[in-house]
Amino acid sequence: MTNTPYDPAAEGAQMTFDGRMSYGDYLQLDSILTAQTPLSDAHDEMLFIVQHQTSELWMRLAIHELNAARDAIGRDDFAPAFKTLARVARIFEQLNSAWDVLRTMTPSDYTTFREALGQSSGFQSWQYRLIEFMVGNRNPAMIRPHAHRPEIKVLLEEELHRPSLYDVALAAAARAGLAVPQEVLERDPAQPWQNNAAVEAAWAQVYRDPQAHWALYDLAEKLVDFEDYFRRWRFNHVTTVERVIGFKRGTGGTIGVSYLKRMLETELFPELWHVRTGL
Repeated sequence: MTNTPYDPAAEGAQMTFDGRMSYGDYLQLDSILTAQTPLSDAHDEMLFIVQHQTSELWMRLAIHELNAARDAIGRDDFAPAFKTLARVARIFEQLNSAWDVLRTMTPSDYTTFREALGQSSGFQSWQYRLIEFMVGNRNPAMIRPHAHRPEIKVLLEEELHRPSLYDVALAAAARAGLAVPQEVLERDPAQPWQNNAAVEAAWAQVYRDPQAHWALYDLAEKLVDFEDYFRRWRFNHVTTVERVIGFKRGTGGTIGVSYLKRMLETELFPELWHVRTGL
């Protein structure tokens, strides 16, 4: 045996990066790791900032993947859409895990820096709003918190007028021969989705004979899988907020936990859930 320290360079590892791209250069870590700027001396403010910044990074990836999935479904290219939707579900699994870390912060910890947040609130996350719009939970009133950012306001308005993920899924189902009503296919995508018995009947046809409609069956389950994780994320958000601030009003002016609990009632793909009762 030898006590000579291991030198990766002896096996060809690059050890000098003068003028060449390094790991930190590629990931722009200087920009990322200097973006945490606590406004108080409270120890837990760093946790609060990092948790929310990393969540926004995961949402950045979710938006990228949802756009790809929607485009693929729109051209009946299901295989990459299924892979991408599975990835989005796992992204929300990561977002769920982030709440576990934040829940280590007690109410006493939070009060040491809450005033430093001013009126800022996760309610104002434009990326979260964009995700909700993309998957079909559309409410034009929710654009108002972003009116001070014209480019974000335009982005959200444009999304409102694009077919949602559920809209393109139903259009694909119609192209495959399911009896999706014409008024559904021609509806104004900016309007909130309304439960439709005929759409539920179409999905029931898929679930009663998966072998005859395998691509649509797989698509339906990928959508349900994503919404399952999305609902868990919302639930974990509620319980984390209740654990940390109780029923106090949120920093952004919402009614806090009561507002978040109301959001738990929202269904993104209602017919895919309701169809299970009648099977």
